[in-house]
Amino acid sequence: MSADLTGAWTGRFADRVTTEVTAGGLAVGVPADEWIEALRFARDELACDFFDWLTAVDEGDEGFAIVVHVYSLERRHHLLVRTRVPRAEPALPTAVGVYRGANWHERETAEMFGVAFEGHPNPLPLLLPDGFEGHPLRKEFVLAARVAKAWPGAKEPGESGHGAPSRRRVRPPGVPDDWGPHA
Repeated sequence: MSADLTGAWTGRFADRVTTEVTAGGLAVGVPADEWIEALRFARDELACDFFDWLTAVDEGDEGFAIVVHVYSLERRHHLLVRTRVPRAEPALPTAVGVYRGANWHERETAEMFGVAFEGHPNPLPLLLPDGFEGHPLRKEFVLAARVAKAWPGAKEPGESGHGAPSRRRVRPPGVPDDWGPHA
């Protein structure tokens, strides 16, 4: 089945796509400018009529990978479709016109990663409180709770607060030395 799917993608998109057989099915990488066309191809030609999820992966300086998982109820195959957007201005056309179920997933991804989905019918915040600044699933986002509350992954003597002598206070992973209260 994976060989058939791989052949369908390369037959349609030639060398503009990358394919990788995974344990669960096929993963396909497409250029950002062919995102919607690739999703339509998955739905219409490969019978992937079940939209499962959409999310982003923060890949540091390389930008963000946007990943969709779809499934064919008829042919019983899984498909991951992914593309990359630049970190400076992460944006893609909305997939809501292809898969209505992408609506909330795109809103969550926009909030958590800062990826804009152009043409989205309802780009309102979904999860975060009013006035929240930043995108909490980006790697550079500092988790204030790691500074405000003792880090449970204590490794140094004294970090756990159980009476052992303390050498120095170690910042939790991901918190810069010049951030937050200094004790």
